[in-house]
Amino acid sequence: MLKNLIKKALTFSLGLSAYLLQGQDQIPLFKTQNAFGQIDFLSVNMPKKEVNMGFSGVHYNLKINDWSYAGLGMYSSISGIRGGFFTLGVNAGIQKKLTNKLFLDSGIHFGGGGGASAPDGGGAFILPHINLGYNFDYFSINAGYSYINFFDEGLIKSNQFNIALQIPLSFNYTTFNNKEISCSIEKLKATDWGNIPVNKNSLFVHLNNMNVTKGNYNGKTIHLAGFEFNSYLNDNFFYFIKSDGAYKGIKAGYMDLFIGAGYQLYFNKKRTNILTKFGIGAGGGGGVDTQGGFLLYPDISLEQKLFDNIYFSLNKGYVLSPNTHFSASSFGYGLKYYVDKDGASSNQSTYSLGKFKGIEAIIKQDFYTDAQRDKNKRQDLHQISFQVNFFLNEHIFVAGQAAFANFGDAGAYAEGIVGLGIKSNRFFRNSTYIFTQMLGGAAGGGGISTGQGLILKPSIGLDFKLNRMLSFRLGTGFIKAKRGALDTSIFNLGINYKFSFLSMKN
Repeated sequence: MLKNLIKKALTFSLGLSAYLLQGQDQIPLFKTQNAFGQIDFLSVNMPKKEVNMGFSGVHYNLKINDWSYAGLGMYSSISGIRGGFFTLGVNAGIQKKLTNKLFLDSGIHFGGGGGASAPDGGGAFILPHINLGYNFDYFSINAGYSYINFFDEGLIKSNQFNIALQIPLSFNYTTFNNKEISCSIEKLKATDWGNIPVNKNSLFVHLNNMNVTKGNYNGKTIHLAGFEFNSYLNDNFFYFIKSDGAYKGIKAGYMDLFIGAGYQLYFNKKRTNILTKFGIGAGGGGGVDTQGGFLLYPDISLEQKLFDNIYFSLNKGYVLSPNTHFSASSFGYGLKYYVDKDGASSNQSTYSLGKFKGIEAIIKQDFYTDAQRDKNKRQDLHQISFQVNFFLNEHIFVAGQAAFANFGDAGAYAEGIVGLGIKSNRFFRNSTYIFTQMLGGAAGGGGISTGQGLILKPSIGLDFKLNRMLSFRLGTGFIKAKRGALDTSIFNLGINYKFSFLSMKN
């Protein structure tokens, strides 16, 4: 009798083990998220007979279904007299086909921001639009009517024509709970992942020293911290988006944002690379006079492989307005991380392994209690913020965050910060996890007392699962300016969109 029980237990154990091993060999389900990038422009009528402000936006929208979308966007001044005027907000809209090529695009953008001493009030604004568009297959153009209103005691209210360019920028993914699963290249090639070409990307976190050679800060050095994201069209050509914020050298508040393209040369078996880039964008704030804000950015970089996909990079470039009213020479350095993602097929590289990495994209509203202002004043501050978490393993993540004030009479205040965080395992029926993070970087503007701009921002919070892709997030902590009076408690709540992508290893 005992012998039979042992045999049955052993058979059950072997069967369970085989089932678990088989489950571990399962390749995560391949999915595609349809999405598009957008660049738009509108000329805003400013109050008190001021010259119009050219307002240009960069957006990324996810297609919710065949007719609706939602996403995120940033606007900046590129003409007029308000160089350094930046905003961040969320988009929602519908696209309805009228014919095979013609479509109607209607939506609204809600955000916060300001700057350059503009009459932006607390920074909160709405920007609805209704446009008629034409689809050219690889891109589309739409134009129409829009309205902008900085409604939290701001004076900027305008009706205007707008025009937009949209480009499909979809990505492949699987659910967030599949992060850190590894798969051999042979098994991936037997699935849908194996039929999709890899998409090469890089993320660069850097420090820059910008020596002003012409303008009102001539001779000054502005110390900047920022990030750059590159996406490759082939092995050599790439496009990029780059942003920096001042943390030392001048009064806090300077920021820039560039988009552009570049070319990469490889040496020493791809251990050493040279990159040339050219970007256009906007910058200003912190008292830096860039007139309307439109800037050019040529640059050359040298990078050397340290280990795996990590490179050390040096860059030398220039930042200048087209009429050279403002110009500066920049020298920077930082760390760059390369990733081949979204598929397992490549003519350029040989892979042995694929690993799924987790991403969280969080849009949230922050509340600062009695935020210290210049001239010894205190007042509550609200801001809209966007954070991206990239998971290094199951629990540790690298985080980057951008935030802009939208209520509290500080429309010009903005933050750009990075750091590390850690999350727990889920509990309460696999519905909740605790996280803590330490972020730091540049902040300033809006009369908030951040000194030259360097801040630290530790926090802790809870994440409550809503479904496989979305969760609700609560957090609290404090913010401290190193050379300013800002030192106060923070609270926030937001929505977390999470997924995993396939990262290929050589």
